[in-house]
Amino acid sequence: MTVGQRIAQKRKELGLSQEALGDRLGVSRQSIYKWESDSTLPEVEKLIALSKLFGVSVGWLLGVEDSVPAPESSGELTEAQLRMVEEIVSRYIAAQPKPDPQRGKRFFRRGAVVFAALFCACFFAIFSLFARLDRMDQQYSSLQEQIVAGNGHLSEQVQGISQQVNDINSITSAYEVSLLETDYQKGEVLFYVRAIPKTYVEGMTAAFTAMDGTGGDTAPGEPDSPQGFMTVLRAALTNYIEISVLFTYPDGTSQTQLLESYENLYSDSLPNFSVSSSLDEIKMSSPGVLRLPEKPGSTAGIYVYTSVFPQKTVRVKDARVGLFLNKQLVDWAEPCEKPNSYHGYEDCTFYRLPNTELSLTAADELCVAAVLTDEYGRTSMKSGLTYTLTSDGTHLAVGAPYDSRHPADWIYD
Repeated sequence: MTVGQRIAQKRKELGLSQEALGDRLGVSRQSIYKWESDSTLPEVEKLIALSKLFGVSVGWLLGVEDSVPAPESSGELTEAQLRMVEEIVSRYIAAQPKPDPQRGKRFFRRGAVVFAALFCACFFAIFSLFARLDRMDQQYSSLQEQIVAGNGHLSEQVQGISQQVNDINSITSAYEVSLLETDYQKGEVLFYVRAIPKTYVEGMTAAFTAMDGTGGDTAPGEPDSPQGFMTVLRAALTNYIEISVLFTYPDGTSQTQLLESYENLYSDSLPNFSVSSSLDEIKMSSPGVLRLPEKPGSTAGIYVYTSVFPQKTVRVKDARVGLFLNKQLVDWAEPCEKPNSYHGYEDCTFYRLPNTELSLTAADELCVAAVLTDEYGRTSMKSGLTYTLTSDGTHLAVGAPYDSRHPADWIYD
């Protein structure tokens, strides 16, 4: 079996989808797909994470050894070590002198001497115990250093094997993928793609494909050199695009390889805004009750910037600012003059928050957000900081902005 087939087998045995496995490892579903299709090999730390999750060795995943489950260790004293400590303590307790009322004060001095001797013996026994524990700690530290060194050596070996596997799986000796043009009006991108097969056979053909999540475009490769092929591919401007090549040989067999993947092309092409407000400075009129404006002239500022992507400035045609509760519009804010109290960036537009009274719970999230329309008619969202109710209900605590810029995730109409 290949590396990808082994990963797919173990994933299915655990009853996990590609998306679920990706969530556990902190990677995208597309990454799992590429691993299982042998387009790419997992990184070293991901291989180690997969081996722990599946209960197999890294060597088994790579097909270089049989499955060897990793031993578990708790880092605590063993039962034998605990029994040794208990035995020493019990001997100390048993050795303590017991009072003899029949002898009285005549034997006080003898008892004191015996007690002192036993005390010294116990002291040295405990001292010896701590010395032995200290030696055990040193041995444990030395073992940890050996494990770290071993892991470093293992990582180097895995990296070497990973590179070898990638070289073996590669069907190209060289390739190039570059973004030629972005058409914001049509929502399309053009790519220049070129590939040279590792093994060239007279009469073979090449086809290049761009998968964009909405379908894709496939174009035949034109001869670019004695053994190379090239083409120009068109794809929808989305947040994930894969470029691949398919070589077909005269005997009818074929091989495919993922050449390049692009992420967040659409999101990065949207205007870059910063939305700012000072809701955290507002004190609740009563626990859990927010009243706006708290004082005359209360405003929320939206700072406007433009971003370049790629080699083109995307401008904002229209922006509306509103107060949102759990991503649902409470009310739109109205443009206003710059407050006299404001000192900061000059290139910004100000809005006055509406007169509003809200009853909030601990589960509610409040924010000021902008609905943006750029010069190409595309609409997106931009959130400022989020705010949640403090435990005593008297103030708002600051949280991170929402990541989502997709209007479908918000309610504002």
